[in-house]
Amino acid sequence: MDGVDSSRKAAEARSADGAGLIDPELRAFLEAQPTIDITIANLALVREAPLLPPAPRPDVAIAISRQLVPGPDGAPDIPVLIYRPEGADGALGCIFHIHGGGYVAGTAAAMEPANLSLADALGCAVVSVDYRLAPETPFPGPLHDCHAALRWLAAHAPDLGIDPAAIGVLGESAGGGLAAALALLDRDCGERLLAFQHLVYPMLDDRTCVRESAHPFAGRHVWTARSNQFGWASYLGLEPGPADLDYLAAPGRCGNLAGLPPAYISTGALDLFVDEDMDYARRLSRAGVPVELALYPGAVHGFDLLPGTAIGERARRERIAALGRALASARGRPAR
Repeated sequence: MDGVDSSRKAAEARSADGAGLIDPELRAFLEAQPTIDITIANLALVREAPLLPPAPRPDVAIAISRQLVPGPDGAPDIPVLIYRPEGADGALGCIFHIHGGGYVAGTAAAMEPANLSLADALGCAVVSVDYRLAPETPFPGPLHDCHAALRWLAAHAPDLGIDPAAIGVLGESAGGGLAAALALLDRDCGERLLAFQHLVYPMLDDRTCVRESAHPFAGRHVWTARSNQFGWASYLGLEPGPADLDYLAAPGRCGNLAGLPPAYISTGALDLFVDEDMDYARRLSRAGVPVELALYPGAVHGFDLLPGTAIGERARRERIAALGRALASARGRPAR
């Protein structure tokens, strides 16, 4: 009976701290690689060694090129990576990709395996932007980099073999926050360059850092509340949660979401951003914006980047299908 009691107590302890809610395949990884909080003291190390291991590089026939595009007024040129299926003819649909990293880390190159897979699976072009990072470059610098790169892409679409009517934005984590902000800026400027927005566990609302009623089980792994505090403070240049903040810095604060392009939002049920992401999806829908929300039980931040898990494979498969539908709709064609 001692063994049974010990097992029961261990199960109760996991349930109490939320560990029992984590997908078993993800839990094995998390137990092997403890979560760390990002601070200014370890930021350089985190930039060199990301929180999640790199994905394997797929063996696909995708041509890769690098361009430097003009930055915002007075800012440096912006590197972009361009992926295009080899031998593809005609104007392709395009995914404008913004990498994650809590606004303080990450690179376009680090997401190359995922972008190669997207270009191959969808037969589309992918353009990934290396925006400047905080705290060295706070808001609005990173957003303006993304906007300048998007404008360049739209202006040069014919030369790149891209259909300018079929450009959508994809971003994960802070890249998802920047993608949402870019969709708002695109709407506010009246340019309408984006046909859709695809937000993967997006980092949308600085007020998550200061809310009293925090989710009891979310945000304990990979991206923590302390890392979130540091990421937002670095990006905003001030402590998160001020009464008055430009919604382009934190899209979750935007009161008017009408007129935005169709959205797909995916997040994990144990991700720190789960509440802000579900709220954004709800408010998009109430504003008349077509939105699809995918919520994955037992999933933590970045879960889909881990190879060899069933839940990660399902999320990647469903994301590709959703992007395929969005590209097909933008081009007025049936989905592949």
